[in-house]
Formats: sequence, C-alpha cells, structure tokens
Amino acid sequence: MKALVFHGPGRPSWEDVPDPGLQEPADAIVRVDTTTICGTDLHILSGNVPDVRPGTVLGHEAVGEVVETGDDVRTVRPGDRVLVSCVSPCGRCRFCREQAYGQCHGGGGWVLGRLIDGTQAEYVRVPFADLSLHPLTGAADTLEAVLLADVFPTAYEVGVLNAGVRPGDTVAVVGTGPVGLAAIATAELFSPARIIAVDLLSTRLEAAKRLGADAVVQTTEGPEPLVDDLTGGLGADAVIEAVGTPESFEACTRMARPGGRIANIGVHGRPVTLHLEDLWMRNLTITTGLVDTRTTPTLLSMLTTGRLPAAASLITHTFELDQMEEAYDVFSRAADTGALKVALGVPTRPLVSTGTNGEK
Repeated sequence: MKALVFHGPGRPSWEDVPDPGLQEPADAIVRVDTTTICGTDLHILSGNVPDVRPGTVLGHEAVGEVVETGDDVRTVRPGDRVLVSCVSPCGRCRFCREQAYGQCHGGGGWVLGRLIDGTQAEYVRVPFADLSLHPLTGAADTLEAVLLADVFPTAYEVGVLNAGVRPGDTVAVVGTGPVGLAAIATAELFSPARIIAVDLLSTRLEAAKRLGADAVVQTTEGPEPLVDDLTGGLGADAVIEAVGTPESFEACTRMARPGGRIANIGVHGRPVTLHLEDLWMRNLTITTGLVDTRTTPTLLSMLTTGRLPAAASLITHTFELDQMEEAYDVFSRAADTGALKVALGVPTRPLVSTGTNGEK
C-alpha cells in the first residue's frame, strides 16, 4: 500500500510500505477513506517530537471502513464505517479506568503516527479497537466526523473543559488555527459573556468571527489592552493557549485575571519561562494536557443531531490521498494558502480482506 513515511526532520515521503496485519486479538484493520494533517504532524517533521522514529507512517485521524478484526474485538465488525480516534486506550490500566486515556500505561494512548504506524495511509492497524473506533451512522458527514478524531475533542477537553468555561465568562483564545477555532465553537456551548480571539493572521481571525468570537485582535497589536478594556481592567476568566510558543504562553499569563484559569493546548518545542516572580500571588490555575477523547461519543451525538456548530467550515482544502505531499505543503504554508484544516480522501474502493501476516 501507499503511506506517508517519516524519514527524519523535514523528510516525509509518500511511498510503498507493507500492508498492515493483525498483531493482537484486540486489533482491527481499517481502510482509510478520509484522513487529515494535524499541527502535531508539523511538529514531528520539525523534530519537536523525538519519540517518532524514522520509518514511521504519520497521522492519527481518520474515517474509514473496517476490513478485519481480531478475535477479541466485540464492538465493530468488517464493513462498519468508523471514526479512528487519535488516542487508543487499553481500557484496563489505572489511567484508562479514570478515563485519562491519553495517559494510558497499558500500551495505548497516543500511539498512532507516533509509536506505531498511523493513518496517513491506505490502511491502518488500530490497536484496542473496541475503544479506539467509534461506529458512524449515515447521518455523520465524513468531512465533519474526521474532525472528531482529534481537533474537537482536544479543543473541548484540553481547552474549554480544563479552562472551566462558565456562563458569563470572558474567554480569550490565543491562536485560531483549527484547534483554537474548535475551542471557540465549543466554548459557545457554555454561554460565555464574550470570546476574544488572538492570532497573527487576519484570515484566521475572520474565521474566528464566523465561529462565534465577539472580538478579535492581531498579536502584533497587543491583545492585553483589548482584554483590559473589555473587562474593566480585570482580565479574562479563562484563557486558552493554542499556539505552543513561549511568547504566546506568556501573553496568556498577562491576560488572565487574578483567580483566572489558563488552559495550555499548544505543543511546545521550546522551554517556556514561568514568571513566578509575577504570578505567585495571582491565584492562577494553569493546566496542561494530552487529549483523552473521553468526550468523543458526546461530540459525535451532537454532530449527528446538528448541535455541534460549524465543524465542516474548518476544512478549507481537500485532496486525494495520493496528493499527501502537496497537502502537507499547503497546510504548512497557512499564511500564504489560507489553510485551516486539510482533508485527504480517495474514491470508494472494493473492500479487501487482509491476512494476519499482512498479505492481501
């Protein structure tokens, strides 16, 4: 089959690789119909995620069709249309029992496209399939559903829920890429008084307005004065960091009111200074986290009933699967291309069965 293989920083390649086969009784093989590229994939290509070894197939988001299942799989079967979650929980370890699936110690967690081959391929082996795959009904649009593999659960759990967004809050979202925009959309579910969006790119700020931001400001204009003006000098109740740079994180600490909450989503490739000389007396709560995807069933239910706002509007570019390298180029040059989220799919193909030895 064809897949996007990581050969080291700055060296991806769309090439032939062996077909995946079942390795454990809890595995499933999924034919990938739609996948996408995450900002984390760009971090991997930049060398900021050293766990990823050369030769790994990238990607951790997909919608597809089950081809084969191991003997222990009970919740899906061949022919089922499914969402492939970015997190694969074992379901048995202490963290999984607490629904902290991203911290799984039983061989799961975020493994796809990091520790094992991922979803930017024609087929993918999914471990712990009973918890890693979510059956999709006909009401779930594919381009919307694929955003629930990572983007929306991450924004909702690591951003909105960790920040404790409540009715009447002032919420500042720093970074309006796909995850930041999804944070704006899901923060709206809690009826905040206002949402303030901060980004370098005016095109992304326009998207933030469409998704519910009440005020927008470019990073270069200095967002802190706007937050002060809109809150009478108090600061924001909840601040969501969705960039992953020292500058953006420090800006978040300056925007939060005393007693406020800062939820870090961004993937940081460089050290960040925590200015405790200024922050120690401000009663701030700072959270970090890897998505657990515990809310994916809820988000799927909201999607199929029309309660999840504007999911498909995040996808600005679509490609065939074999245009993977072009899609990466477009996605990585968002300032020039206007890309928010790209989706890659292939025409429907006849189902094939894969053997446990990887043959087809």
